[in-house]
Amino acid sequence: MSTDTTPGTSAWIRRFHTGPRGAPALVCLPHAGGSASYFFPVSRRLSSVADVLAIQYPGRQDRRREPCLDSVDALADALTEELRPLRGVPLVLFGHSLGATVAFETARRLEAEGAAPLALFASGRRAPSTVRDERVHLKDDEALIADIARLDGTHDQVLGDEEVMRMILPAIRADYRAAETYRYVPGPALTCPVTVLTGDADPHVTSEEAHAWRRHTTGAFEVEVFPGGHFFLNSYAPAVMTLIEACLRPT
Repeated sequence: MSTDTTPGTSAWIRRFHTGPRGAPALVCLPHAGGSASYFFPVSRRLSSVADVLAIQYPGRQDRRREPCLDSVDALADALTEELRPLRGVPLVLFGHSLGATVAFETARRLEAEGAAPLALFASGRRAPSTVRDERVHLKDDEALIADIARLDGTHDQVLGDEEVMRMILPAIRADYRAAETYRYVPGPALTCPVTVLTGDADPHVTSEEAHAWRRHTTGAFEVEVFPGGHFFLNSYAPAVMTLIEACLRPT
């Protein structure tokens, strides 16, 4: 656990840089198998306009001895609790893949408690109300690793390191289970603006599934399409951060 006693810092929440006093908080939620460190470049770039908070799910890196949470509801419930010390601070949620669904469910909980976020950025994930029958989490390790490799978001040296893969596969499998077993429970739409980011060749998100996010907010809605697959944002990080920065900067 971090020794930083700043409100909003915990085993779940990591600050890599100090943001300006009174700035909104940008809460960044990683993909399946991802960790808070994935967002270090985001923090470095955007810490001049936001308090960048990178989320560390249990079961990985320095939290690897903690039990994984293998449902979106459990992750969103825990994160909502972790964000309570920040009540009164404007929040912008950014999630990629699994992180987008967790961000959505967290936004629902925050709005139900009267603490609606300023905005939600949903990257690399189909709309919550769209369903696919996916069961990769039930397959053996070899099939799970093959799916990870197909998405082209993990370095080959990591995939080829048996010891590293043995250490991280439990967290990846739990994250896959959370993403694949998630089912949207109908309820009030969000009121905050929603921006959807998607790759035009993402095997996990069609154009129709990306645009279906429209039904989940009464606020402003936009879809931004980038060239590439599921991890398009690795190639277009500067453009993605420019979009987020425009939301964070005061008008």
